[in-house]
Amino acid sequence: MTDLAGRIALVTGAGRGIGAATARALAAEGARVIVTDLEAPQALADELGGLALAQDVTDEPGWIETIDFARTRAGGLDILVNNAGLFLMKPVTLTTLEDWRRLQAVNVEGVFLGAKHAIPLLAERAGRWRGGASIINLSSIAGLVGSAGTSAYNASKGAVRLLTKSLAMEFAALNVRVNSVHPGVIETDMGREVLSGVSAATGAGDNEARTAIAQRHPLGHLGEVSNIADAITFLASDRAAFMTGSEVVVDGGFTAN
Repeated sequence: MTDLAGRIALVTGAGRGIGAATARALAAEGARVIVTDLEAPQALADELGGLALAQDVTDEPGWIETIDFARTRAGGLDILVNNAGLFLMKPVTLTTLEDWRRLQAVNVEGVFLGAKHAIPLLAERAGRWRGGASIINLSSIAGLVGSAGTSAYNASKGAVRLLTKSLAMEFAALNVRVNSVHPGVIETDMGREVLSGVSAATGAGDNEARTAIAQRHPLGHLGEVSNIADAITFLASDRAAFMTGSEVVVDGGFTAN
């Protein structure tokens, strides 16, 4: 069990899926949680006794407002989870420049802007905790291995992986740890997009596509949002005090193949 009592966490893309599960897991460990999405996830904030805010992670003035909100309304920030992201499955020859730029803007620039604007606030309170403050960036197995039809997504998640390592080097002196999490295919709306894309690309039925993807994971099934939320909660805690620049792979063995 981890203990995040007294800590303040911000989770982007918290309206559903991994983001919502992460917010619940952090709150269960005692953190006060700020949840953001394109539409403020107010019902989730009310459930958790936290705060909600509408946020577009590609908008820099919006990030400045979000961090100011954390300072003035919550009293600071100890944990930042850069979770907001988009998926795209499309051959590179059919991928438009607009497609490419939108994916990089959300998946990469959102992480960059979050780290850039949150670091002063995170550093202010880092000395309160044995493990310092923590940034957790959501990458993917797509940031570790390539796959046909997802070039733009792979590029964005690979960028998050190395951005995380560089930020870890830069922020270590401030006692702020930065790690990335790399999920396999998870039972979420995005996971279902992956299955639909595989079905469309191969002509397989939905059940056949699910079976084929599940079998790519040696454990034989897709992941649950709780699997990822648990890893994020661990990284946010003092139990991960000597971890920074790490890639935590939660993929049922997918990348072990």
